[in-house]
Amino acid sequence: MSGTKRYTSWGRYPEATPRDVKEIAWRTDLPELCKIDPPLLPFGYGRSYGDSCLNDGGVLLDMTPLNQFIAFDRETGVLRCEAGVSIEHILEVVVPHGWFVPVSPGTKYVTVGGAIANDVHGKNHHSAGTFGCHIIQFELLRSNGDRLTCSPEENTDYYEATIGGLGLTGVIIWVEMQLKSIPTPLIDMESIRFENVDEFFALSEESEEIPYTVGWVDCLASGKNFGRGLFTRGDFDDPPFGMKRKLKKVTPLPVPFDFPSFTVNSLTTRIFNELYYRKQFKKRIRAVTHYNPFFYPLDVATDWYRLYGKKGFLQYQFVMPYKETREPIKEVLRRIVKSGEASPLIVFKTFGDVESPGMLSFPRPGVTLALDFRFKGKKTLDLLDELDQIVFDNGGALYPAKDARMSGEHFRMSYPNWEAFAQYIDPKFSSSFWRRVTES
Repeated sequence: MSGTKRYTSWGRYPEATPRDVKEIAWRTDLPELCKIDPPLLPFGYGRSYGDSCLNDGGVLLDMTPLNQFIAFDRETGVLRCEAGVSIEHILEVVVPHGWFVPVSPGTKYVTVGGAIANDVHGKNHHSAGTFGCHIIQFELLRSNGDRLTCSPEENTDYYEATIGGLGLTGVIIWVEMQLKSIPTPLIDMESIRFENVDEFFALSEESEEIPYTVGWVDCLASGKNFGRGLFTRGDFDDPPFGMKRKLKKVTPLPVPFDFPSFTVNSLTTRIFNELYYRKQFKKRIRAVTHYNPFFYPLDVATDWYRLYGKKGFLQYQFVMPYKETREPIKEVLRRIVKSGEASPLIVFKTFGDVESPGMLSFPRPGVTLALDFRFKGKKTLDLLDELDQIVFDNGGALYPAKDARMSGEHFRMSYPNWEAFAQYIDPKFSSSFWRRVTES
């Protein structure tokens, strides 16, 4: 294996050990995949939370050395780069020229190839859809040596299978995407306290014309405080006389060691949630901020997964319809409150109806909740099984990029066209996730 890079998932659960790791560094001198014993799987920065980026007993293809820019049109915002380029690197290059990534997840430390493989979404799903909606074309290397240029017009089937395809269709070599024009790197944002779940939905509905929206909900508050939280919305700031303030680069702070496993517990989380909810004295506050704290609040600390201890944590994210009734999402919150197991790191948002081209894309119209649970073995797994029952009884789905324990039955319910997708999987590619959900 190469260097000291960790080849684990972000949540550190489940554990998996690859048989070997091979770096892919040159798009003009690619390895002969047919000569490497399977199963193979591309690997970026390991920001997937479960086992979709793991290949226990197999070979990981480290894509991060494939990190060069190929072309950037400053007038049109069309960017072509290698698949190992990170969103962080893209922003460093394009933001000074008035461009931004069209869709971004909650961290900028992901590769472009990984963003496509998981068809990531962000605060602007209701207005812009997923990352895959903005991909013009890419090159896909298959294990038989074929190099396919995939787009909505060429090799369309592989284009649709690879977007959200969890790295199983082959190796993405380069990507061409359409960036988003921005007037400044600043965000004109508003933060609003909501008192209950119904008020959250009301704020979501009135904010449909605002590009970026997201909510945080206190998953441990009960009684009169049940369902309270903060709703954030905003757009890039366009001051009449241009941007005058000078921007400073913020250096992330390291988390140098694993915290004791009890650090994140019901008491510390309740204290944090109370302080976080009360951080603003007014019902509504408005401010202009740099895009980094708005889009990437957790990136202020590197390796923050260490806060959960050596046993790691599970992130749980689902989407569920809410137009007919909001009772199921309230019941999910009640179960979490009763368990006392939620972490403070929570995303609560409504998805729009912008359809992704990806066959296995996760976002669909509904409400999504994503939160972390410190791993306590059977107790944690039993709680998530309870939540699964509510989600699937009400037409919901789970997100593979955040999953570490979804059953095969629930995967098939979440992605009913999985068999159509499976015919495009490269015969030498597989993952711990795929084997788990298709062999059970």
